[in-house]
Amino acid sequence: MAIVTISRAAFSGVEELAKLLAEEMGYRISSREELLAKAAEDFGALKSELESALIHRPGLLEGRGLKKLKIVNCARATMAAIVRDDDIVYHGEAGHLLLGPVPHHLRVRAVASMEARVTCAMPLTGLPRDKAEQYVKDMDEKRNHWVQWVHGVDMNDPRSFDLMVNLERVPLHSAVGLIADAARKDFATTPESQQAMVDFALASEVKARVGLASNVAAERMEIAAADGIVTIRTTARYMADAEEVADVARQISGVSEVRTELKE
Repeated sequence: MAIVTISRAAFSGVEELAKLLAEEMGYRISSREELLAKAAEDFGALKSELESALIHRPGLLEGRGLKKLKIVNCARATMAAIVRDDDIVYHGEAGHLLLGPVPHHLRVRAVASMEARVTCAMPLTGLPRDKAEQYVKDMDEKRNHWVQWVHGVDMNDPRSFDLMVNLERVPLHSAVGLIADAARKDFATTPESQQAMVDFALASEVKARVGLASNVAAERMEIAAADGIVTIRTTARYMADAEEVADVARQISGVSEVRTELKE
C-alpha cells in the first residue's frame, strides 16, 4: 500500500481523478480543504490564517514571516497525521512538499493547459474569460512564490515529482491505471518506510507544538524523531532554548525520551 499525493495548479480539475483513483485502489481520500479544516481544529488556528499561510509568502511588514512558518508547521503536522497510516490519496497544491520524501510516497503532478483551467475557473469565479485568465495567472504567481519561500524550489520543477500526467491527452481511466500501477509496484509500504513515516509525523507535531507553545527560535534547531526518541540539535548559543523546547516535546503523546545535542 502507499501514499499518493496529486499536486495541481488551481482549477486543474483533478478531483475526479483523485476520486476514481481512491476507488480503484480502495484508499481513503483527502483534500487541501480538509487539511485546512483539520489543522484549524487540531491546533486552534483560524482557517483564514492557515489559508493565507499556505498561499502567500510574508509581506514587507511581516519580516521573516516566522508566524506564517509556525502555521505552515501546523499544516505539515496535520498532513503527516492524516497520511500516517498510508492507503490514502491526497489532492492539493504542494502536498507533496509538505509531506517530504517518505519512501512509500508517490508524488504525482496533474497538468492541464491554461485554456482548460480558465474555462473551469469562469463559472466558479463568475468572471469573464480575460479576467478569469488573469485571476488564474495571479494565483499561480502567488503560489509559486510561496513554494519558493517555504521549500526553496519552483512549484513546477519536475524533479519534485515521481510521475506527471497531462489530463488533456491522457484519459482519466488511463491516468488512474498509470498511477495505481506505479503505486502498487514501486511505492509499496515496508516496515522500514512505515517507521520513517511515523518518525516524520512525530517530529512534525513536535515542531508545530513548540512553535505554538513558546517564543523560542525553533527554526534555529533541528528536530528529529526515531522510535519515540526526539533529538533536538542546535548551536551553543541556543542550547538554553533547546531545554525549553525539550520540556514542550515531553508533553506530546508518543514521545518516550527527549535528547539535546550540540551541533558542530
